Amino acid sequence: MAKKKYVLVGTGGRAEFFYGALARDFREKCELVAFCDINRTRLEYANRLLKEKYDHPEVRLYASGQFDEMIRQEQPDTVIVTSVDRTHHTYIIRAMELGCDVVTEKPMTIDAEKCQLIVDAVHRTGRDLRVAFNYRYAPHNTKIRELIMDGTIGDVHSVHFEWLLNTMHGADYFRRWHRDKRNSGGLLVHKSTHHFDLVNFWLGTKPETVFAMGGLMFYGRENAERRGVTEFYQRTHGSEAARNDPFAIHLENNAHLKALYLDAEKDDGYQRDQSVFGDGISIEDTLAVMVRYQNKAVMTYSLNAYLPWEGYNVVFNGSKGRIEMKVVERAYVNSGGRKEDEGALSYKVLTVQPMFERAYEVEIEERPGGHGGGDPLLLNDLFGERVEDRFERAASHVDGAVSILTGVAGNLSMQTGQPVRIGDLVRF
Repeated sequence: MAKKKYVLVGTGGRAEFFYGALARDFREKCELVAFCDINRTRLEYANRLLKEKYDHPEVRLYASGQFDEMIRQEQPDTVIVTSVDRTHHTYIIRAMELGCDVVTEKPMTIDAEKCQLIVDAVHRTGRDLRVAFNYRYAPHNTKIRELIMDGTIGDVHSVHFEWLLNTMHGADYFRRWHRDKRNSGGLLVHKSTHHFDLVNFWLGTKPETVFAMGGLMFYGRENAERRGVTEFYQRTHGSEAARNDPFAIHLENNAHLKALYLDAEKDDGYQRDQSVFGDGISIEDTLAVMVRYQNKAVMTYSLNAYLPWEGYNVVFNGSKGRIEMKVVERAYVNSGGRKEDEGALSYKVLTVQPMFERAYEVEIEERPGGHGGGDPLLLNDLFGERVEDRFERAASHVDGAVSILTGVAGNLSMQTGQPVRIGDLVRF
């Protein structure tokens, strides 16, 4: 049986999650044949990792302007998209037009216009588009889906969902390209797409109406000045002022980050270590959202990106009781350490409080791997032998769309001060 052929576009921090798995765990069924990127140094570094870390043959390298040529030359079955968020739609659509299926990192894209283009392209080409939502596969998140599906607390009427990003991981979005909303759609799209997808997954429904408020209240120069800060710098590398700043990231002290970004600056000028208290930040760090779903359940949601610990609290109020879960995640910097540390859990507790009965804790399966054990399950679903799944964790382009559209609607609501209907944004 012929192996499925894969190419990958965008060899930055998230790419190794996918190409490392193909090179290490799925070589019998899958063949990685090419990388594509705007940055030659980063391309060559990815090839070096393939050879030295995974004992995999080097693959052919293509510049971003050679994407069509790569598809024609390599004839891949599937294109993996891990580029900057605002470019996802370009590669997704072109790959499908050239006859390929696609696996894309979340978010699928960053606004309603690009989302519509992707949805239309899926219908036009008939190709398959998968979105890599690893949180669905984490055993503790799957357990909530199971409890709700099985009617443990009856019909769910309301959800309260609080997500905390700490001063290591949360700050990292304000050092990188994500700090420009034109690149990422802001945290309501780039990060919260995970969380909004989880609620859609848990409740088995889709969002209907969204209202949001928020702003940049901690990061950025003006906020720092308001707190009395008087010493500023543009980036960490080469800055004396950054030496003792707990919010600074020192790329030269991490061999992987140095090779991936600092050594690659000469090609495109991208700086991975910008000051989180600098100018030019256009995303929010403090967000509050209300959502009504098609099944009439409502959610209150908050995201804060500068807190002392990382993780989340979520509660579900139903006709027969209440489910509560608290999860504390291990702090990490994107691509700054071991892959299994990303989303790894330090603490979790899941409690069911039935109506008129004693509360009880629910035992949760322990699994190895990043994101609470979800990463290996997702990767097997994408590249290995898919198995029948009563929880329907595999995320389609529709799942990818409705998750980002909650955040897109939230961004519009913050601009207008009005609630936004999801049905007015994209036609399915």
